[in-house]
Amino acid sequence: MTAVPSPRPEPAGPSRTGRTSLAAALLSGALGAAVALLATRQQWSEGVATVAGGAFPLTATGSDVTGVPAALAVVGLAALVAVFAVRRAGRLAVAAVLALSGAGTVAAALLGASDSAALDEKAARASGDASATVGALSHTAWPYVAAVGGLLLLVAGLLALRFGRLWPAMSGRYERGGAPRPRRAAAPADPDRPEELWKALDRGEDPTGA
Repeated sequence: MTAVPSPRPEPAGPSRTGRTSLAAALLSGALGAAVALLATRQQWSEGVATVAGGAFPLTATGSDVTGVPAALAVVGLAALVAVFAVRRAGRLAVAAVLALSGAGTVAAALLGASDSAALDEKAARASGDASATVGALSHTAWPYVAAVGGLLLLVAGLLALRFGRLWPAMSGRYERGGAPRPRRAAAPADPDRPEELWKALDRGEDPTGA
């Protein structure tokens, strides 16, 4: 009895590397944008303002502190999608935008982690005193969560810069060697079938021609 040779394992080539890096970039970028957007809607800081001799609690969300992380997260998400619509130099440029969006999100989130300007502005409005500031200031962990989201976007951008040349383009499935496919010529009408003759006449053809 002849032994059947076992199939050889598929070599780890550029195609496998491209698929792995593509999946990692998509997951990292989408998750990073979602985390950053979610974190900016949460409470980042809280404090107390003195109003009419009493304590008035104040809170500030991430969007109150800074709108940069949310804006850059949207830009990064758009760049992640646009990576597949361009090629070569355009893909590198979009990947750079994705990476820079992530880096900017991290920087803005970390700067906002200790910011008190948003609560000071609220304290001034609540007390009617433009020089009023907030007291008993404290911060939550949400700015650092937004920074993690930015870091994931940065990772996606770096993956796109490094392996983007191996990824497929969005328009690739619609192309056939760059040339339009020739139209199939209509079959000649069968003279033994009257309905075929009428169809040929409707198309403007001569059913009696050779």
